[in-house]
Parts: sequence; structure tokens; C-alpha cells
Amino acid sequence: MKHTDAQIEDAARRFERLADQLDPAAAVAEDLSDLRAIAEAAEQARRAELMITEKVAAARARGRSWNRIAVALGVSRQAARHRFASKVS
Repeated sequence: MKHTDAQIEDAARRFERLADQLDPAAAVAEDLSDLRAIAEAAEQARRAELMITEKVAAARARGRSWNRIAVALGVSRQAARHRFASKVS
């Protein structure tokens, strides 16, 4: 649904009136620090996973076996190959 310029201007004026009535001192802000911490940890995990994948690709490019890579990762050869084979060429 398209709005006319007049409708948009009217809505902007109504918003301004409502915004002027708001009292910042009465605003209650929810503490989101726990959710921010989760998001930051998830981003760090994504970056770490990308770095591991890059390092595995470099090791494979140097001719390292899946067995040696698995030892470095602390997992079985099958687990290393299953996790990374499709991600590295």
C-alpha cells in the first residue's frame, strides 16, 4: 500500500507529538548483557571454526594426512575427514 506525501507528513507529525511526550527518566531498559555475551561467544566460535578450516586446508595443501591432522585436532581420522573434507579442496 502506497502512502501519499500528506499521509507520511501527518504520520511524522503524530510521531513527533508522541516522542515529545516520552519521559526518558521513566524508560525501563531491559538488561541484555547475557544475550550480548551469547552473541559475542557465538561470533568468536564462528571465527575460530573458520580459522581451523583455513589451517586444515593449508595442512592438506602441504600434503599432511588426515591422520596427522586428526591428532592435532584431538579427534579420530574419520571425524577430521568427515568434518573438513568437503570444506577443503
